[in-house]
Amino acid sequence: MALEQGVPIEAVAESGPGLAFIAYPKAVTMMPLSPLWACLFFMMLIFLGLDSQFVCVESLVTAVIDMYPETFRRGYRREMLILGLSICSFFLGLIMLTEGGMYVFQLFDSYAASGMCLLFVAIFESICIGWVYGSDRFYMNIEDMIGYRPAIFIKWCWMLLTPGICAGIFLFFLIKYKPLKYNNVYIYPDWGYGIGWMMALSSMVCIPLGVIIQLWKTPGSFSEVSLTLQLMLLIHYQSITANQPSQRSP
Repeated sequence: MALEQGVPIEAVAESGPGLAFIAYPKAVTMMPLSPLWACLFFMMLIFLGLDSQFVCVESLVTAVIDMYPETFRRGYRREMLILGLSICSFFLGLIMLTEGGMYVFQLFDSYAASGMCLLFVAIFESICIGWVYGSDRFYMNIEDMIGYRPAIFIKWCWMLLTPGICAGIFLFFLIKYKPLKYNNVYIYPDWGYGIGWMMALSSMVCIPLGVIIQLWKTPGSFSEVSLTLQLMLLIHYQSITANQPSQRSP
């Protein structure tokens, strides 16, 4: 493709949405049996999107149901929740099918679901498992679920290795941050960057804000509050696994 267009390779194989929807389809048309490869390629994209969507929907639905079990664990309320979430996501996705939808899509892809937000969440998840809930307690929970003790090294991953690596990558991302550009040509206006950072902070701020609110609502010192939270998590875990048979080896 670069030889045919007379441009450098990096100008053809650019990252982002254009790579999947412009560069790859163009390359497929230049291959022998191009209709076959085109069908296989877009089937792969469809299945990849469905797989990612299942994970996003189920994680959100499970979190909502665990927060309000008395409300949603009745009849077909869980299915109705999934239906309502899917309909809202469908109408929100219609915005990205408009004439300027690709600009909106890249804004969502770069800020709302970017690696920066996921790394921030992963850091606090690792800290909660390794230090707040306790790596030893979570280690025993896994033993109850799978029936044997995993490698002891995994506890050090929860406590030090995973949060340390995620924090290092997160800081590197902030230090090397560059403003978003569409196709390396279009520069978003300032209000576009503002919307992007609002979407990013909408998920990132909830974690420290929730910690502050919980500490404020729970009386006692920090160590007492930490012990209270550990007991709450342990009671929640025991309530979930109370009706499940133990898989521990005899």
